[in-house]
Amino acid sequence: MTSATPVGDAHPYLRAATAGVRHHTRSLTTAAPSAPQPADRVHLDVLHAHLTALHRLFDQLAETTRPPHPAAGRHLATAHTRLWQATTALHDAFHLLPAANESAAEADCHPERLPEGPPVLTICQRHLAAGHIVRRKTTPSDLNTPLHGHTTTCSQ
Repeated sequence: MTSATPVGDAHPYLRAATAGVRHHTRSLTTAAPSAPQPADRVHLDVLHAHLTALHRLFDQLAETTRPPHPAAGRHLATAHTRLWQATTALHDAFHLLPAANESAAEADCHPERLPEGPPVLTICQRHLAAGHIVRRKTTPSDLNTPLHGHTTTCSQ
């Protein structure tokens, strides 16, 4: 089954984002092939940027798909919610990692300091902006509900 609009034409930034994820995946595996490196704040920040971009894309797709295809729109909305849960976990992991030039007190997320805060808080600004969209469209119970009972049928 092919779509009428190629993915690159409908969402031109998606191809660039995919290339960015591949680049960071390769840099993690080729940096020291014998000893895998743990995640660092730089990689988590870039991954968070990709997830928030995907989050916006899923939001768009769910909104435009729901009217003509309600069941598919609901599945996309569920993926949108699960992606937000992954983005939140990634943001939390970012703040649990130590920074080379930052004390533990400075590593905490302080939204009240965002306009004047250090550049490392751009992940917090991005996360808060995405969180405002999520709160407008998703209930707290939806955000905390596991994916149990969610089934699909594959047809070829």
